[in-house]
Amino acid sequence: MPASDPSAAYLKLAPFLVGRARRGVVGSSRYASRLREQIRQAAADPARKAVLVSGEPGLEKDNIAALIHFGSPCRRRLLVRLAGASLRGDGANLFGPSGSDGVGFLLDSLGEGSLLIDQVDQVPEALLPALLELAATGRWRAPAGNGPWRQFRGRLLFTAECAQPQLDGLCQVIRVPPLRVRRQDLGEWLRYIVRLRAPGLGWTVAPRVSEAVVKRLQAYDFPNNLRELDALVARALQQARRQGGGAAMATAAAAQTLPEDVFWTPTRPSRLRFDLWRWKPGLRNLMRSPRLWNTLLFGLVSWVFVLVNLWLWFGPQDRQHNGALNLFWAWWWPLILLGYPLVGRLWCSFCPFMVWGEITQRLARWLGWQPRPWPRGDTDRWAAPLLAAGFAAILVWEELGNLENTAWLSSALLLVITAGAVLGSLAFEKRFWCRYLCPVGGMNGLFAKLSILELRAQAGTCSGSCSSYACFKGGPAEGEGLASEGCPLGTHPAHLSDNRNCVLCLNCAQACPHRSVQLRLRPPAADLQRTMDPPGGEAALILVLAGGVCLNHWQRLLGWLPWAPASLHSGDLLIRLAVAALALALPALLLLPLRLLLSRERWRLVPYALLPLLWGLLLARHLPHGLLEAGRLLPVTAAGLGSSLSGVQIWIAALPEWSADPHVLAFCQSLSVLVGALACLPLVLRLLQPGRLGLALAGSGLLLLAASGRWLVAL
Repeated sequence: MPASDPSAAYLKLAPFLVGRARRGVVGSSRYASRLREQIRQAAADPARKAVLVSGEPGLEKDNIAALIHFGSPCRRRLLVRLAGASLRGDGANLFGPSGSDGVGFLLDSLGEGSLLIDQVDQVPEALLPALLELAATGRWRAPAGNGPWRQFRGRLLFTAECAQPQLDGLCQVIRVPPLRVRRQDLGEWLRYIVRLRAPGLGWTVAPRVSEAVVKRLQAYDFPNNLRELDALVARALQQARRQGGGAAMATAAAAQTLPEDVFWTPTRPSRLRFDLWRWKPGLRNLMRSPRLWNTLLFGLVSWVFVLVNLWLWFGPQDRQHNGALNLFWAWWWPLILLGYPLVGRLWCSFCPFMVWGEITQRLARWLGWQPRPWPRGDTDRWAAPLLAAGFAAILVWEELGNLENTAWLSSALLLVITAGAVLGSLAFEKRFWCRYLCPVGGMNGLFAKLSILELRAQAGTCSGSCSSYACFKGGPAEGEGLASEGCPLGTHPAHLSDNRNCVLCLNCAQACPHRSVQLRLRPPAADLQRTMDPPGGEAALILVLAGGVCLNHWQRLLGWLPWAPASLHSGDLLIRLAVAALALALPALLLLPLRLLLSRERWRLVPYALLPLLWGLLLARHLPHGLLEAGRLLPVTAAGLGSSLSGVQIWIAALPEWSADPHVLAFCQSLSVLVGALACLPLVLRLLQPGRLGLALAGSGLLLLAASGRWLVAL
């Protein structure tokens, strides 16, 4: 069949033809808008200058080239795509005469069509001069080099994954930005690919993608860009069908929201980790025992909490005679602060507030009440600022009401938080209150980022072996996995990016049949990374906690004001509120000048760089109670009982007690502030990446803050 026959040419070109562009450019960011404009200009170019589309792997650069061709006036002409790696060094399968091996006749057959050479960076080096000539002048000739020059009337399109300086001057260059640069577009890309793929995987109505999923995936860099995102969505749709019972979920009448746990991305490489359970396997079996946890929670903690509150209400009201106040202020506060760097948010796993929340939830279900499912979406958007405001209100109440020395008010605070846990448990399943709204839980989650302990699952094992998701949703026993109600905070252990949403309750370790969950030691503050994306209100909570230190020592800072009251415990309420609000706002006012010096991206990380210093100041603020009063628990308790009993004064005097020397207290306070300040230096380097001058200024600022804080908390 002669090569001049159009049908013969079409048949031979058929394997290389591109029939249409697969999709347009998705997104509303400035990068997407600029890319669309570049495509439009290239398509409308009357000179039909050659185009080079460059960018990282997986960006569908060949589709960009197709958009240029099919958006041009020559859209009805042919578009042929050849892989650069498939071309021969002598050019025989590109410039060879009609009838030679390959498609050497295509330049004649294309006419005014377009030739796309995909991945031109893989073209043999010997062929590059001929391609450069073709791009510059449109001329070409047979590989032997002695034939007549011929003219190509079509258009050349190239793609490349690395720079091609030799083509830059000959082509219009379009550089496609990677997905990690246009994170704003990720939500639109996700929803577009879900709508595109869902019908082929059995979904009659495309499911929705929550903002929480988008926000979590925006923290991932997607090294293979759209190709990786497409595979991620396909896997998520398949796993969501398995979770929802196959076709039953896929054919639901109304669109459903894809659960967060079906979107798997490779986790950040974890360096310097030590798996405790691999070192001591027996420790794993002991710690995941449901009998141990149930006995601790429902047999001990719940009833101790009741007794403590009765003690606070009906016992003596001052800290010198009430052992419950001593436990709360001299024992609980210093110990929980000391525990943050070691065990993170462990307190929340046996917190009495939520124990009574769980008891209420179980009773309500037994009576027929069904809490609503765990809410999907970005709840942190409104909950995190509300939590910070709630903690600020508690600090003001604590100072104005003298809670440290008023037993019934301390009990009222505990009962208010418990009421929030009970109402949250009635409204939603699991521990909605603990994750989003509990002020103590918010503080615990914040400082848990400093912990040397973490609970994580291996994403590869979970995505490849697990189909029940019992660690996340709960379910019956499977293999060595025990029956479980799932994660109380609604988080999959393989998706944890920091310790904020892990209370170390070990429900996931109990449920996992694949031993994917690991309890590991790690470097301190490993969660605090430049790429982290914390909720907006969390930084406000850091400032509120720092303001609490200022509020507790307000007389040193604001006592000079002419309108300052003698005490915040009595007097004009409006004046006391004004002083308390000003003291709480001092840390934010102090850091405000930095906002003018730093970019928005760096400014949002400043509070996290100061988190260890805040921990050190809070510990120093509560150490006087711990070192001076904790050792007097027995005589204080006995004194409260002895006030109503006769003949026990001699017995009270014989009880052992211990109190630290003031010099020891001063040393411990200085040490805690110094350790906190020194721990801030590596965080400043990691999060803010200052230059030499910036590092010197940051070090000087930290030294000044540490000295000021030490002066503030001194007795």
